[in-house]
Amino acid sequence: MKKVMRLEIEEAKIMIESAVNKSKEINVLETIAIVDDGGYLIALERMNGARITGPEIATSKAFTAAGHKRSTHLFNTEPNGPALPGNEAYGIQLMFPGKFAIFVGGFPIVVDGEVIGGIGISGGNGEQDTAVGTAALEALQQLLAKDGLSVLTGPDIKK
Repeated sequence: MKKVMRLEIEEAKIMIESAVNKSKEINVLETIAIVDDGGYLIALERMNGARITGPEIATSKAFTAAGHKRSTHLFNTEPNGPALPGNEAYGIQLMFPGKFAIFVGGFPIVVDGEVIGGIGISGGNGEQDTAVGTAALEALQQLLAKDGLSVLTGPDIKK
């Protein structure tokens, strides 16, 4: 039997707080979604004035990152990106209509080598969404370091 770590609301709140702080620092209005390892929403925050489309987009990015255990932009930017026309995963986003995102802003939450959830950011450009998502992952790393746990924090996460 395998023991499983679970992402809980307390960790999600810390990640969202850090994401919002980074968003304010870089002057962009973002929506941040955090899901568990099954892709189910744990927490969502849409900053005042952020786009009304943000919650759906951010949740889809988080779902995709958790479910496929990779940063969402890697579907299109890796050499021979698997979701690009002519490659083996071309059209994968059509398998989960409205829930699968293959563009920048979704990152798996990987703790000690295990994907325990995903975070999705929507509202800025790719660079801004990446900066906000990375800040949230770094906040989780700081929180869990005291327990001897490691969190992957780079933008190109792939498990």
